[in-house]
Amino acid sequence: MFPVLGSTARRRPRALPLVLLCLLLLWAPLAGCGSGAGSGAGVPAADPADRDVRRAVAVWSAAPPAALAAIPLEGWSYEVSAVRVDGVRALVRAELRYRLTGYDAAPAGSAREVELTRDGGSWAVTADRPAPGALPQLWDQGPVSVERGTRALVLGGAGRSSGSLAEIAAEADKAVPAASAAWARPWAGRVVVLVPGSLDAMAALLGRPAAEYRGLGAVTTGRTGAGPAPADRVVVNPEGYGQLTAEGRQVILTHETTHVATRAATTDRTPLWLSEGFADWAAYRDSGRTPAEAAPSLARAVRRGDLPATLPESAAFAFGGDADALARAYEGSWTACRLIARRWGDAALVSLYEKSGRESLPTALADTLGTDQDALTRAWQQELTQEFR
Repeated sequence: MFPVLGSTARRRPRALPLVLLCLLLLWAPLAGCGSGAGSGAGVPAADPADRDVRRAVAVWSAAPPAALAAIPLEGWSYEVSAVRVDGVRALVRAELRYRLTGYDAAPAGSAREVELTRDGGSWAVTADRPAPGALPQLWDQGPVSVERGTRALVLGGAGRSSGSLAEIAAEADKAVPAASAAWARPWAGRVVVLVPGSLDAMAALLGRPAAEYRGLGAVTTGRTGAGPAPADRVVVNPEGYGQLTAEGRQVILTHETTHVATRAATTDRTPLWLSEGFADWAAYRDSGRTPAEAAPSLARAVRRGDLPATLPESAAFAFGGDADALARAYEGSWTACRLIARRWGDAALVSLYEKSGRESLPTALADTLGTDQDALTRAWQQELTQEFR
């Protein structure tokens, strides 16, 4: 993520809430059952009504809706997992699967609830919505606009102008090679950017309160761990992003795009100071900004004698607390990664990132830098004292 600080920005990452367990618990009594017309009895799985409902959903979902024609979709399908029939009405639980052509390495998923009604002997779909507790898709919030860049696909929610989307596509096109230059490892080399219509719409997409994203410029969604991430998306906060300078916007998108580039190497083992600091290092490495300019909150703290005792802990990146303390956590992470690149080299920093996702941090530090965390911390503290004195 990237919170807005003055005219530039910072952020925190990571994943969306899991809802599948809740959905399974909600729908468990419904799997393979239903109720006949005028009765409360369950309909066996082989009942003709169940079969006809499934067939109607299959025919209806054979291709994306015409309203989504501008979005490059492939592999569009609804996998029905539960049917409940109640007279002339039926509710279906299904998993929507699709890919954004040229961008998704694996199918993205979305739990859906499909409603059907029967007119005579035929079933027809009358509603399609997120399943209870599931996150909406951008198109659930209204018409979607599409802007294509050379290396980026930008999808705008209701109310987003084509001009603003074109600017974001141009900024994302610059962010991709910047991320590739920092992360010298194979990755897709493309990014999908979602621009919801409002802060509230952004929060709905991510399943969190809007207050948690107020002041942020953007966040990155997706899972961590080895293998392709099917639905990495950079989600822009239109309110926070609009407050930034051109430089701030570029820093944000490069930072978030770097999270996409490094996703397959990022696991729960990866320290937040390293993942966030590396993304900032990628964003600032060719900016020409001095440490005092890029890390003003940390500079002020060091000058008043408040030298950090340790590298930033994971808890320091939580939102909702002291904004200045949050800024210092991000700035401290960046200065630590900058130190590693300057003293041990860019390749060593990349190797440290890779190894920290597979091994313990002490082992990764010893293997890549030939040092330990205490020695690294002392070197970092000395660097801060020299830079900000």
